[in-house]
Amino acid sequence: MRHWAVLVAMVVQVSAVHSEVLLSEAEISQTLSFGPWPPSLETDPSNRVSGDSRAIALGAALFRDPILSVDGAFSCASCHLPENAFTIPQARALGRTKLDRNSPSLRNLAGLRWYGWGGKSDNLWAASLHPILDELEMANTAENWKDVLQGSLYSRDYEALFGPLAAQPPEQVLVNTGKLLAAYQETLVTAPTAFDAFRDALERGDLVAAASYPETAQQGLQLFLGEGNCVFCHSGPRFSNNEFHDAGVPYFLSETEVDPGRFAGLQTLLSSPYTLNGIWSDDPQKGGAWAVQSVRQSHADFGTFRTPSLRGVAETMPYMHDGSLKDLNAVIRHYNEIDLERMHADGEAVLSPLELSERQIASLVAFLKTLSEIRE
Repeated sequence: MRHWAVLVAMVVQVSAVHSEVLLSEAEISQTLSFGPWPPSLETDPSNRVSGDSRAIALGAALFRDPILSVDGAFSCASCHLPENAFTIPQARALGRTKLDRNSPSLRNLAGLRWYGWGGKSDNLWAASLHPILDELEMANTAENWKDVLQGSLYSRDYEALFGPLAAQPPEQVLVNTGKLLAAYQETLVTAPTAFDAFRDALERGDLVAAASYPETAQQGLQLFLGEGNCVFCHSGPRFSNNEFHDAGVPYFLSETEVDPGRFAGLQTLLSSPYTLNGIWSDDPQKGGAWAVQSVRQSHADFGTFRTPSLRGVAETMPYMHDGSLKDLNAVIRHYNEIDLERMHADGEAVLSPLELSERQIASLVAFLKTLSEIRE
């Protein structure tokens, strides 16, 4: 075990470089909890084609093809642009009408407990089914999709994985398609960043290498861990606890409509046949089913949304479930001046105005930018 107190004391030995390690022993320990990155990818036992190279290739092709839409109008890539970190630069996605929410990035999704802003799925393949069936998005049906797939160039590759199409009920074909899309999406992982180089250097005890991480970013990291308490929700290697919180963002869609967030997500989840506890999971052990078995809907879920990962965050603007905050500076200012009257009276009391200085805001933004990919 390394003695971090000794390592921190050695900072004076690297003072000749342009920067130095500013973190305390406790802050170094917290920083190590954000890695290592990337994680080792494990196959999903609920998806029998998870990790299969043939399924990944077919899933990638289907992801880009508007054939999944009932009229060929949309593909998955229409709202999750590969060249834009698998999201879109607009505040809210545009389907057959303007949708209620921002398109989340599809990177780093493998192995999560909940999916979607409201957590209406407990697995990735089920999450892939919602846009296919939603009448405001692809508006397809299981019956129509089976007919289209049988007459497509993809039928042979599908049958190589799942057997004869003609013998399968439409719902099975639909679920298998979700599993193909999930197999592809599991491979979408962000690369290590400047932050990871810093974190890994600290783990090695290489303070010379760690000192190359900008002081401004280090100061932002200290705020993230301490005064800002951002780590309360944005924890672990993904910088997300993947749970649901009221971030003080209005959930009114209009004067008469609201987005219920997790409350509605649970309603969908608890009535869905496509959970880890259902018949469509390929895992005979029903691993992970305990979550959907034990979760219950409550009033406190209303207007709460899933905490997004901060990995690659500088590439995924605008922010929040409704895309209402245009850049990272706006996000920090939102928390800096958060309206406590907007928060649920019976919800979590974890937020208060940060009251950061302009210099501190800039430092926190500088840190968040180092969570995006290193560019040569």
